[in-house]
Amino acid sequence: MSETKRPALSRQALIETALRLVDQVGLDGLTVRRLATELGVKSPALYWHIRTKQELLDGMADAIIVAAGMGPPREGESWQDWLVRRAHAYRASLLAHRDGARLVANAVGLSPATIRLFDEELTALVGCGFTPALALRTISSCTSYINGFVLREQAERQESADDPSQRLAAVAALLERGMDATFLLAIREGGSTLGDEAFDHGLRTLIDGTATALQRSTIH
Repeated sequence: MSETKRPALSRQALIETALRLVDQVGLDGLTVRRLATELGVKSPALYWHIRTKQELLDGMADAIIVAAGMGPPREGESWQDWLVRRAHAYRASLLAHRDGARLVANAVGLSPATIRLFDEELTALVGCGFTPALALRTISSCTSYINGFVLREQAERQESADDPSQRLAAVAALLERGMDATFLLAIREGGSTLGDEAFDHGLRTLIDGTATALQRSTIH
């Protein structure tokens, strides 16, 4: 990177540069030394802004989460529609960065500002009739589902990038060995466990289950 293009060294500059670097080399290729080289400084200079590599990774995860947009439902928006909108935005934010789901899944701490936004979301669900515990479990369950789904998507995407023929060969081998009829029929009908349709199916199942739990809690 040339001197004229190097950003002023700051915590935010470290996080933004590290995210760009991850897109190029992946999470396993990200090192403090490599980041320092990208910024045109020596590694010790980074520790004026971050204490540990984990703090850097947490900052990167926080940036991905915030980029999805946080906050309560819009005026007139049902909690179901809000969850769908938030889930799609969160998945897109994870997919926007190579290994984005791994970054977020392995984070050990988020910024106070992000936690405050999360609390606003919980408060909004309580205003829709949720108990605080049900609100927390609902958002946590959706987050875990999305993280897991995107982890698989990104793992398969990387696997295909490494060897595009590998997955096709595996499927062909299954067909040659004689796959169970229902399994084969499901695949022919487009029953993939990945992709937008599969994601929306799982999300709708979570939301429908939450609606049932909410109804049960109001009855009791």
